Amino acid sequence: MSGYFAPQGGLPSQTALHTGRALFTPAYAVIPKGVFSDIVTSYLPGWTGLRCWIIARPMSGFSETFSQYVMELQPGGGSSAPEPDAQAQGVLFVTEGTLSLTVDGTTHIMEPGGFAYLPPESGWTLTNPGSAAAHFHWVRKAYEDAPGIARPRAFVTNEKLIAPVAMPGTNGAWATTRFVDPSDLSHDMHVNVVTFQPGGLIPFEETHVMEHGLYVLEGKAVYKLNQDWVEVEAGDFMWLRAFCPQACYAGGPGRFRYLLYKDVNRHAKLSGVLGR
Repeated sequence: MSGYFAPQGGLPSQTALHTGRALFTPAYAVIPKGVFSDIVTSYLPGWTGLRCWIIARPMSGFSETFSQYVMELQPGGGSSAPEPDAQAQGVLFVTEGTLSLTVDGTTHIMEPGGFAYLPPESGWTLTNPGSAAAHFHWVRKAYEDAPGIARPRAFVTNEKLIAPVAMPGTNGAWATTRFVDPSDLSHDMHVNVVTFQPGGLIPFEETHVMEHGLYVLEGKAVYKLNQDWVEVEAGDFMWLRAFCPQACYAGGPGRFRYLLYKDVNRHAKLSGVLGR
């Protein structure tokens, strides 16, 4: 087992209760693991052996910068042209199984914890060479060019090779695995892994311009979303629009970890606002 949660699909029984933990508010949404059923999957052009759960997409008046898919790829499945948008950059994060990724003429074997950054027009391809289904996240964002700044290059790594950086004053109770240097302005999005040890917390209500997607990889916690405390666990997804207050308390018994998306390093857009 990888230690990362991956949905398995299926359907609840006819005797199951309808009421669950799913929430959609003007400030945030919670998609709990129990709603990752077979009947809400999508199929994508250009892929074989694939189904996916689309858990975030740009929506006017809500989160507007990214999409996020939870992908299930069967043995032998894949795509020779997975990305249809020439402006789209992507991140892949593997939670279960094995993937073979080819980018810039080099093939990489990715296993659980594997991370790949794929810039626009990188012409990558992906297959599952294993004997079991592979599960991975695919985060997509239209790249925003900036004057005088070259686009970033593709790279592939694994979170196990990167030392988490502890937040100041937390004694390691709250740490972030960063795949990109925060001061590198060529990147306009970050996808990190955040880890809280039991008892770790965000000790204030973060309120900021970045949008967030948070997929819980491991453990459980209570998360402050706007005015509500919501209990979340491995397999749940949280979607936060800009300026939604947030905080967290990880009560244990094990560590609490999530995959975090945020948009960074660019001016706020003014075109289309107030008649401009």
